[in-house]
Amino acid sequence: MKVLVAEDDAVSRRLLEVLLQRWGYEVVTCNDGQQAWQELQEADPPRLLVLDWMMPGIDGLELCRRLRRQHDEDYHYIVILTAREELADIVTGLDAGADDYITKPFDQSELRSRLRAGERILRLKDELAGKVRELEQALEHVKQLQGIIPICMHCHRIRDEKQIWHRLEQYLHDHSGAVFSHALCDDCMKKYYPQGDDEEQPPADDSNEEK
Repeated sequence: MKVLVAEDDAVSRRLLEVLLQRWGYEVVTCNDGQQAWQELQEADPPRLLVLDWMMPGIDGLELCRRLRRQHDEDYHYIVILTAREELADIVTGLDAGADDYITKPFDQSELRSRLRAGERILRLKDELAGKVRELEQALEHVKQLQGIIPICMHCHRIRDEKQIWHRLEQYLHDHSGAVFSHALCDDCMKKYYPQGDDEEQPPADDSNEEK
């Protein structure tokens, strides 16, 4: 997973870069808030962020506020890193949109655990978004089936929105996921196979061969 580190102190930035790479992350480093903001506007930006609070130009809190105002479909998990440790400062950081808050000097194992927690949350959000998309697609199929559907009065083919005719069972399968087998009702059995019970009858159900 890619992690963006925004830290104006070169020594601290390099330390974070080495640690995160050692833990298996792909690291994108920025030396100020403006550079970080530009990086986050690129295609496929990092979604796990470690932001220093105090930076020239755009600081970590302003970055948080800007990201939350964007309402991106892809959520960013933000960890604020700062020497401020007063309760009021923690509240201010979380109110600005940060998900977590670590004070300097930080403990390496604590930082790693908090980043792993951020990873889990991002994965859960992605899974939830996938389920929502599946439900939306299913609802769209239901809406299509509830509408007025042109059907041929003779062969019972169905015409879709692109004016293409489809077999009834194929159309229902494509729009609902239902699987069909072929059989003979009692009336059709008598009409098309009137031989009687003492003669060989065709199979009443054939789910493997399409008629």
